[in-house]
Amino acid sequence: MALPRIFISSTYYDMKNVRADLERYIRERGFEPVLNERGHIPYGSEERLEEYCYKEVQLCDILVSIIGGRYGSESSEGPYSISQRELKTALEIGRQIYIFVEKNVLAEYQTYKHNKENTDIKYPSVDDVRVFRFLDEVMSLPVNNPVAPFETSADITGYLQVQWAGLFQRLLQDAGRQKEVHLIEEMTSIIATLNRLVTFLSSEKTKGETAVRDILLTNHPIFRQLRSLLSVPYPVFLQTRADFHAWLGARGFRQFEEHLWDSPEAAEWFNDQRGMRTVVKIRNEVFNDDGSLKIFTPENWDVSNVTVSKYELTEQGPPMDDDDIPF
Repeated sequence: MALPRIFISSTYYDMKNVRADLERYIRERGFEPVLNERGHIPYGSEERLEEYCYKEVQLCDILVSIIGGRYGSESSEGPYSISQRELKTALEIGRQIYIFVEKNVLAEYQTYKHNKENTDIKYPSVDDVRVFRFLDEVMSLPVNNPVAPFETSADITGYLQVQWAGLFQRLLQDAGRQKEVHLIEEMTSIIATLNRLVTFLSSEKTKGETAVRDILLTNHPIFRQLRSLLSVPYPVFLQTRADFHAWLGARGFRQFEEHLWDSPEAAEWFNDQRGMRTVVKIRNEVFNDDGSLKIFTPENWDVSNVTVSKYELTEQGPPMDDDDIPF
């Protein structure tokens, strides 16, 4: 199972104990800490060593940035230290970030903000005023810049405990809302289809009634039922009584004489094959007076409008017409 990888970014010598405490805390929670001094960053020979740190940041899920009074090693990329560049890399790619600043550094930063132009002031909490300049950048970030003060490693672990618990709870809520999201997406798709249909009917008022009829006729439930009852592998589309008669005839069915129908309310066709007689009955009420197919929706369709029965020819079955009498 993949574990969340958490990159710990800070200067080393002044934060050595804090980094060790954080490593232990992260491992106890089942996560994977990434620390340079533990050999967790694989180095190659093609680029500067610091580049491999930035690449490793991109492979992690979370970055914990600890800012103290030391500026640290200078980066070859602009006016930043390597630890500052690690934080900027995580910001650029949108990683989850937690930033911690030593309390005395954060307190003296307020003094620095009021005396930026005075270069004669010495700040005992930092060894380089560029620490404060970088804090200026961090504080001005529009997003992803929560800053928490700390005195001991326990302050950091306590803060992370609460934050990660909240992150986990939000993940559970988001997972529970997936069904709602899928339903909303489906409804959005249906609404878009209806909007297109409304637009079409509104712009083609003279053709609107015909368009709706064509849509309903194409999806008439009688076609689905006939395909199922007669095991027809291809789509069926018929519009009149004559179409049904011709289609059934093409499939080997002949129509009984009307006086042989079981009821005058349903026309009957038969097909004799392999010792079996198949009888199809279609009620007359599915057609209009002019012989055209009436429009039905699945909700008001009665499956008894179409029936298919099978009989063995050796047994007494339904009456045959005169052409079937053998004498």
